[in-house]
Amino acid sequence: MESQTPYNSYGPVARIVPIPEGSKVCVVCEHASNRIPKKLGSLGLSDTALLTHIAWDPGALPVAEALTTHLAGGAIFGCVSRLVYDCNRPPEAPSAMPARSEQYDIPGNSSLNSKARNERTEAVYVPFSKYIAAEIERGGPTLSLLVTIHSFNPVYHGKQRTTEVGLLHGSDDRFARAMIENMSTDFPFAASLNEPYSAADGVAHTLELHGVKNGLLNVMIEIRNDLISNERQQAEMAAALAPWIQSTLDQFESTPG
Repeated sequence: MESQTPYNSYGPVARIVPIPEGSKVCVVCEHASNRIPKKLGSLGLSDTALLTHIAWDPGALPVAEALTTHLAGGAIFGCVSRLVYDCNRPPEAPSAMPARSEQYDIPGNSSLNSKARNERTEAVYVPFSKYIAAEIERGGPTLSLLVTIHSFNPVYHGKQRTTEVGLLHGSDDRFARAMIENMSTDFPFAASLNEPYSAADGVAHTLELHGVKNGLLNVMIEIRNDLISNERQQAEMAAALAPWIQSTLDQFESTPG
């Protein structure tokens, strides 16, 4: 089935790859795009700033797309910059529409009143969340796993990050921990649990809202973005992650009860 891209006053909010019948996996990439809706201008930022991690997760979308194919799953990819609304945050979180991100001030977010915040919430977060919920419902009883794909900078506030792939969890740690335990010695990247972030940083919103509440196994995968900066790297990362995810899921399905 072809992907769908619904529009509203903010333009495309998400691209949806409908979950095939019998699929077991739903992939979500909340920060797939750095697009700012025309009505918001550039939020006062330069084109250079909008290419950085503050506006999106560089490299994450192609990996998420390839994983969706490898795992024969469905997917929801964000089409609006995280600076307009971070769809991995609830509306009450200040970081949903940040006034500052890393070393950048965000002028277009510095003095948002409740009306402006509500408008963005209704235009971006609410439909994005509904699309995820609809695909999970479409997946039905065969759907068992929610995977979210993100990327992170190799250097943060001057500190080099040694983790290459991070597996994060919220209140349900089963799948993330099972993946770590099931990691092959041939896996070509340095993987860690709850690095470079954890649920304490407020990053588990999608996992909790759409994974835990629906009884789905779930995991957030963070990838260092210098490892997925071109098509070859993105394809190699997806090809390395897919069998690891699949074999871990197979273990759950082969365990009685």
